[in-house]
Amino acid sequence: MKIFCIGRNYVEHAKELNNPVPGKPLVFMKPATALVKEGKPFYYPNFTKDLHYEAEIVLKINRNGKHIEPQFAAKYYDEISIGIDFTARDVQDKCKEKGHPWEIAKAFDDSAPIGEFIALENLNNSAAIEFHLLKNGEKVQIGTTADLIFDFNYLISYLSKIFTLSTGDLIYTGTPAGVGPVKVGDVLEGFIEGEKLLHCEVK
Repeated sequence: MKIFCIGRNYVEHAKELNNPVPGKPLVFMKPATALVKEGKPFYYPNFTKDLHYEAEIVLKINRNGKHIEPQFAAKYYDEISIGIDFTARDVQDKCKEKGHPWEIAKAFDDSAPIGEFIALENLNNSAAIEFHLLKNGEKVQIGTTADLIFDFNYLISYLSKIFTLSTGDLIYTGTPAGVGPVKVGDVLEGFIEGEKLLHCEVK
């Protein structure tokens, strides 16, 4: 199982971190050990002092595929969830300054909590999926997939021309504006179209 992540896939998020808007998908990966399921707690890592949440819609690949054309990409997923791409922002900034890869800031153990999955057929409009994240009961991120720079089908097509997609692979599709820090004791809750799917306590 592979976890693909797409960076800077919402214009306003790229702007809030003073990053250029990409001309093609910015792809990085997390190992399977990054995944946190079933509402299990997240333990604040000791190598960062500036850990940020980034809420994202997550696609689950439902069949194997390679070199998928965009018009056929919708056949390769039928469930989505909401997940968090935890980022050690201070570590990432140091890596960027030196021109180094930033996996150590993104791909560490338990850095990818994920909620329950729901079927696309149960959503009102699969082209404009609304989602939000609460931190300690306060709404901190609001997004709609209508604002994605690279939509689901484009991402699947793009990734499949570089990597073989396998059943069970996950694609974290990018985060909207509103990312911010967390501390021990915070509770994060993720919603898709008003339905709570993710609960994550920071320990």
